[in-house]
Amino acid sequence: MYYLYILKCADKTLYTGITLDLRRRIREHNFSKLGAKYTYARRPVKLVYAKKFRTRSTASREESRIKRLSRAEKLVIVKKFKGREPFFNE
Repeated sequence: MYYLYILKCADKTLYTGITLDLRRRIREHNFSKLGAKYTYARRPVKLVYAKKFRTRSTASREESRIKRLSRAEKLVIVKKFKGREPFFNE
């Protein structure tokens, strides 16, 4: 199972990515050099959206689509997710 996720960085910017292990990846973004260069300078980051996909291909297509959206459009997606419990390694 692949996860598409959006993180809110300390400077209020948004970062989108995909991973197999959501919990591990968020830890990497916050505490490790293995996190993205973008988030390394913008710690701490917080998970604000996540969605499961069966294949890497579908997750990558959705990641690409979301990355092309404006900040306002991304915030609409995040707002719909707000209040839901994030899922980790279900």
